[in-house]
Amino acid sequence: MKQSISFKLNHQSVSVNVNGEESLLTVIREYLDKTGTKYGCGLGDCGACTVLIDNEPVRSCMILIEDVAGKEILTIEGLNSNGTLHPIQKSFIAHDALQCGFCTPGMIMNAYGLLIRNPDPTREYIINGMEENLCRCGSYNRIVEAIQTAAKEMNKK
Repeated sequence: MKQSISFKLNHQSVSVNVNGEESLLTVIREYLDKTGTKYGCGLGDCGACTVLIDNEPVRSCMILIEDVAGKEILTIEGLNSNGTLHPIQKSFIAHDALQCGFCTPGMIMNAYGLLIRNPDPTREYIINGMEENLCRCGSYNRIVEAIQTAAKEMNKK
């Protein structure tokens, strides 16, 4: 049975008529056409589907859409501001931390959540915080460097 679920997506109020058993990932990609968030393993293990719910990184493949009613969701599409890339997006480009690019949206969203929690992280904190986001290309060192650079840039503001 269809139900209406309302929440904020990338700073905009949305309402969708869905089956409550659908994942947030499915609704984001299929109903709302925001395809930056990727389907990876479907088990919450790889991190490709990471989005922020109320500023906390979560695996959207593991969250039922009915559980986000009234919450604020941020996807990779909502990270830029007026067409200007966010410092973390710029840093990933500058450090070539995105090789094939498939894991990049999830990496960036998890990193953004990490920097919200700790705006001045140590290298060890970044490594521990990013540990469960997988990159098949093995760009881990560049990813850590990109996050360190983004943290410095974000702290300037």
